[in-house]
Amino acid sequence: MFDDSQGMKTNLSELGEFGLIEHLTRSFSPKLTSTIKAIGDDAAVLNFENKYTIVTTDLLVEGVHFDLAYMPLKHLGYKAVMVNASDVYAMNAKATQITVSIAVSNRFPVEALEELYAGIQLAAKLYNIDVVGGDTTSSTSGLLISITALGVADKDDVVLRSGAKPNDLLVVTGDLGAAYMGLQVLEREKQVFKANPNAQPDLDQYTYLIERQLKPEARKDIPPLLKELGVKPTSMIDISDGLSSEVIHICKNSQVGANLYEDKIPLDPAVISVCEEFDINSTTIALSGGEDYELLFTVSQEDYDKIKANPNLTVIGHMTEEEEGMHLITRANTKIPLIARGWNSMEDKNKKNED
Repeated sequence: MFDDSQGMKTNLSELGEFGLIEHLTRSFSPKLTSTIKAIGDDAAVLNFENKYTIVTTDLLVEGVHFDLAYMPLKHLGYKAVMVNASDVYAMNAKATQITVSIAVSNRFPVEALEELYAGIQLAAKLYNIDVVGGDTTSSTSGLLISITALGVADKDDVVLRSGAKPNDLLVVTGDLGAAYMGLQVLEREKQVFKANPNAQPDLDQYTYLIERQLKPEARKDIPPLLKELGVKPTSMIDISDGLSSEVIHICKNSQVGANLYEDKIPLDPAVISVCEEFDINSTTIALSGGEDYELLFTVSQEDYDKIKANPNLTVIGHMTEEEEGMHLITRANTKIPLIARGWNSMEDKNKKNED
């Protein structure tokens, strides 16, 4: 969403590709000693000495991953960084640098992209990440953003999805489902606006949910917290596609089963309230909603005493032998097979609407 009806608009053609890059990145300056050369050469030069380097990338496409009808461009830039940084933290690593590539149609003036990059810069500043390069090109179908994130970790600290063992505890950070319900609120208000452009939405009671959707925060605090507690997870993943999908990823990569307890899943009261308003089951939302960007990990039972009193962490289940399968244990103590119903960008939208 970009509204600059009163201000001057600069056509992208006035700056050209290289002029645009220079214009948008002129305020970025490296802060980390590991950044030897950032923007302005054929490639960035980084020095991580004897540490492991973590690399991840995500592509966000207008109309698929975001809707500019209610997503401000500054928030979009911020969120694009969080999406990638979260993957680095899920490796028990520290995010250090990103490259930013965009494809943009001529309906966007320079000022709109300034808003986008202001969000990127804010996220980079708050998370101590250097922007070290990227690319810009034209698009015939709106806006596309691709960010590649790099991170570092000591060799002994890196955590994969494949290390969970039977009897390990299943732990999640924060609370789940708020981002998805924030999206439902925004989609509802979009339809109201289409029907009556003069309608003024009152979103005060949905603030937490909307913030979780438009401006999520990656859990950069968790790797150092775990180190301080003397806990190294046996496996870890971030929750981008829904809790059930991520539990299944860990199980398949680690060749284990899992018992996930419905009554242990952390839900904010606002999620429960709005689920009732929308007549949606809150457990279903936590399992399948996605975009929470919390961390899901497993730890040895021996580490339980180290994490049990921490308000950031909730034990929600345990791992089992692979042949026992993956199950949700309901509040009625019924065992239901876990199914991955998280968001799938490749799913046929018409089919989804028919389900």
